[in-house]
Amino acid sequence: MAAISVTATGVIPGSNAQLAQARAAATITAGQAVYLDATGKLNLAANNAALTAAAVGIALNGGAVNQVVDYVMKGQYTAGATLVQGQPYYVGTAGGIIPVDDIAGGEYMTLLGHALSTTVIDVTIKATGVTKTGAIA
Repeated sequence: MAAISVTATGVIPGSNAQLAQARAAATITAGQAVYLDATGKLNLAANNAALTAAAVGIALNGGAVNQVVDYVMKGQYTAGATLVQGQPYYVGTAGGIIPVDDIAGGEYMTLLGHALSTTVIDVTIKATGVTKTGAIA
């Protein structure tokens, strides 16, 4: 899977971004997809299990274990990466963000949002709880 290549310093919330924050359960870098684990801490989202695929947002800053990390729950943010306008982006592995075509069979499908331009994603998270079984139309 080819996750988008993010420059952490380029990850910036948009004016309509709805933000939240939580303490990190692992080392997190700005631009990674995150989920809340059973302890209520942020961890790196991954599409290999329903729990870890249930992303809550995109990290806006980095942090080590127990440091506070801000994240975008909904709205627009500059991704710090080159995107394909109109492309839907999903949870990948280890906090990665991938285009829909890179989801493999058996991986959980959590929509993070759509690219409004080559730099901005409109975050509209939808954790489906289902795995990919065939081609996506």
